[in-house]
Amino acid sequence: MAKWERIAAEWREKIHSGELEPGGKLPNEQTLKDEYEVSLPVVRQALDALEAEGLVDRRHGRGTFVRAPRQRVRRSPERYQWEKDRARLPESQRRRTGATERDTGLTMQDLEFSAEYRTVPASADLARLFSVPVGAKMLERIYHTSSRKEKVPLSLNTSYMVYDVVAENPALLDDNNEPWPGGTQNQLFTIGIELDRIVDEITARPPSADEAEALKLPPGVSVLILRKISIDTKDCVVEVSNVVLPGDRTEFVYTTKLARWSE
Repeated sequence: MAKWERIAAEWREKIHSGELEPGGKLPNEQTLKDEYEVSLPVVRQALDALEAEGLVDRRHGRGTFVRAPRQRVRRSPERYQWEKDRARLPESQRRRTGATERDTGLTMQDLEFSAEYRTVPASADLARLFSVPVGAKMLERIYHTSSRKEKVPLSLNTSYMVYDVVAENPALLDDNNEPWPGGTQNQLFTIGIELDRIVDEITARPPSADEAEALKLPPGVSVLILRKISIDTKDCVVEVSNVVLPGDRTEFVYTTKLARWSE
């Protein structure tokens, strides 16, 4: 184990064990240098690692502090069937909770929601997915949901649907109707569309400057990109969402049931 890894491991354990509580201050760099008998670059590499893991905040001129745990998001494929089961329920029942609350354990009162709709031409990528001409009119929907406590988006979600399909229900073109009780699956239900399956494609990359700022990401933290492709019972793509999730507080959970061997 490299020297910086040993230093990071010791302070990581102190944070995870609760020996150092949120807001607690770590020794300054010179003190750590002397304690571990290493160079300053080694100390800084250890602190860089802890910061990238979201365990500490380094404040210029003030020092390094234990970071309060951020709201975590835990996504699993079961959420899609859960959404489908609710899509045809009465509005009073759909209004009680939503998928974000399911993924976070928060209540609707804990969350702040914003939505912006606009029309855009289909890119080559969207045209391929939706089987429409390049430049076809699309409804772009931009969603931000934040914890009221943190004021930081849990994710950055951009959704696309074919405008002429959505326009069958004019209410679906108005972002003032968000958050829509029952979410996208209920919206699709209002225009006679039932989902057959959803394909999740997950990748990781460094964040753009705008993403890092919006999600308040520490240096070195990657984002997870979830492309969610919704396909109806006629085998047509009806919605594509690109969701940018912070890598330091997002967890994907997939359980795959395996068939038993026959005796």
